[in-house]
Amino acid sequence: MEIRPKKQKSDTNLAAKVRKKSAKHRHHTQFYYSFLTIILLICLVQMSISALLNVTKVVAYHRKISTLESKQIAAEAKNAELKKDIKNFSTTATMESIARNNLKMAGKDEVLVIVNKQQSPQENQKHKKIGFKNNEKFND
Repeated sequence: MEIRPKKQKSDTNLAAKVRKKSAKHRHHTQFYYSFLTIILLICLVQMSISALLNVTKVVAYHRKISTLESKQIAAEAKNAELKKDIKNFSTTATMESIARNNLKMAGKDEVLVIVNKQQSPQENQKHKKIGFKNNEKFND
């Protein structure tokens, strides 16, 4: 038979203290890891929201760019047309045709005749005034 030394009370207290300290350390470590996990999740959500907002901004800017490019093309076409009109207006014949057609002007030895179109009967009825006198209708 082998003789074993008896466990002393201090050994059991020491082992209990070590286990208690280990459990406390484990609890602190778990709390620390949980806290870090929550912080990382918050950061991940913030990054996701920022990425989504940036993507929507990029889409909006591309849309604005395409509309501005189409406006620029239209403006360049209008400028080209206006430059062409400036070259055409520099001649005397085109200036005279504009004066005759748009401004109703005539040359020195010309007579200007303006023919008015006759109004239709429906347009004449629109301009008639209807009034009431002594509860009777009359036309002016």
